[in-house]
Amino acid sequence: MYTVTLWEFAALAAASILVGFSKTAVSGANTVSLAIFAAVLPARESTGVLLPLLIVGDLLAVRTYRRHAHWGTLLRLFPAVAVGVVVGTVFMLWAGDAEVRTSIGAILLLMAGVTVWRRRAAARAAAPEVPAADGAGARLKAGSYGVLGGFTTMVANAGGPVMSLYLLSAGFRKLGFLGTSAWFFLIVNVAKVPFSVSLGLIDGRSLLLDAPLALFVLPGAYIGKACVDRINQRLFERLVIAATVLGGLQLLLR
Repeated sequence: MYTVTLWEFAALAAASILVGFSKTAVSGANTVSLAIFAAVLPARESTGVLLPLLIVGDLLAVRTYRRHAHWGTLLRLFPAVAVGVVVGTVFMLWAGDAEVRTSIGAILLLMAGVTVWRRRAAARAAAPEVPAADGAGARLKAGSYGVLGGFTTMVANAGGPVMSLYLLSAGFRKLGFLGTSAWFFLIVNVAKVPFSVSLGLIDGRSLLLDAPLALFVLPGAYIGKACVDRINQRLFERLVIAATVLGGLQLLLR
C-alpha cells in the first residue's frame, strides 16, 4: 500500500468527498481533486488511484440523473473520445510527471478561454435543455472536444472540464448537463480500466488505498445532490468554468 501520513490521508479523503460532490453538482470541481491527488502521490501513479473513485462517483451520479441523459450527444462524442484515449495511452508510455501536468494544465486553460469567448459572442437569450440539431459545425465541435476529452481523461482523469465546457457551449441546462455527463463518464472511465492496468497505474497497492477512500465519495455525492437545486444556472456555469481555470493553474504552477 502507498505510505501516506495522517495529514496526507486526510487531504485525499477531502479530495474524495469533492469527487462525489463534482459528480452530482459541479463537474469542473473535480480538477481540484486531481490536483490534490497529484500533490500527495506521484502525479503519474495518482491517476490510477483516482480512477476507481471516479467510477464510484459515476455510479452514484447515474443513479441520480440517469433519466436526463441526451444519448444523441453521447453517440456523437464516443468515436472521437476513443481516438483521444488511444492517443493518451501512447502519450503515457513515455511522458513523465512534468509533461503530464504541463499538457493538461495548458489544455484546460485554453478550453476555458475558448468557452468564455464563445458564450459572450453567442449571447443567447435562453439556452435549450439539449443542443440544436446536428450539422457539420456540431460534428466538428463534438469531434474536437471528444478527442481532447479522451486524451485528457486518459492522461490525468481531467476529461471532466473539457466535457463540461463542451456541454455548456452546446447549451445544456443543469439536469441535462448532469445526466449526460454522468452516463458519459461512467462508460468512458470503465473503458479506461484495462488501459490503466496495462500501464501499471492500477494494481494491488492502488486498490488498497482506494478501499477506505471510496467511503468518502458517498457523502460528497449526497451533499452535491442536496446543493444542486439551490445553484442557479448562471452560478452553475461560472462555478464550472472557475473550477476548470483553478485546476489548470494548479497543474501548470506546481
